[in-house]
Amino acid sequence: MAPGADGRVSVLPEPGPALARFVAERAAAESGRFALGVSGGSLVELLALHLPPAVGSCPAAPARWLLAFCDERLVPPEHPDSTAGAYGARLLPRLPGPGPRVLAPNPGLSPAAAAADYAAKLRQAFPGEDVPVFDLLLLGVGPDGHTCSLFPGHPLLQEQEAIVAAITDSPKPPPERITFTLPMLNAAKAVVFVATGEGKAAVVKRILEGDEENPLPAARVRPRSGQLCWVLDEAAAKELTIPVENSIL
Repeated sequence: MAPGADGRVSVLPEPGPALARFVAERAAAESGRFALGVSGGSLVELLALHLPPAVGSCPAAPARWLLAFCDERLVPPEHPDSTAGAYGARLLPRLPGPGPRVLAPNPGLSPAAAAADYAAKLRQAFPGEDVPVFDLLLLGVGPDGHTCSLFPGHPLLQEQEAIVAAITDSPKPPPERITFTLPMLNAAKAVVFVATGEGKAAVVKRILEGDEENPLPAARVRPRSGQLCWVLDEAAAKELTIPVENSIL
């Protein structure tokens, strides 16, 4: 995906503070509800550290937020692999109260039932929208190019109808998960990928400078009418030759 017309690439020595300010300012700019979808992994600690002070410095009241999870492992919330559990323990208690409305999958259901239940919750929260439109999605990318629980070569990459799908054969444990589908991701008003560390450099170059017949999952995220931005630290960007920016805003 050559990003010229498709998205911005920002390279920052320390992405956390700038990303947190970007989220807080996007939230403050919304006159009503601010719908934010997040992935897990290293994003949890980054947001837990930097988002609370950013929210405290601008009028981005979390009580107006809807917080949802772009994918989830079907494990109990206290399990270390639970995305909802991680945000509930590390981020939410640090935000100014009252906190956001949180939409989370039910990990006690089977994968198919959990996907259907979560899709129903999302449709209730976004009435009148065939595909819920989030104001902002924050996504990560794996060294294999996966994002959310959409993995290279997996049949879910061809899903065009469902907004949430079940996966029972994740190549990365645990195997049972639910995930936003590409139609859901590409309906968002803005999508920001965050990648840090030298271990992401090769896949970031492949996604942003490659032109593959069968693109990696993260390269397939191109909001239909929204913004796309990649936020990288210098290590993750070390192999890029395309022009980059030094700010997110």
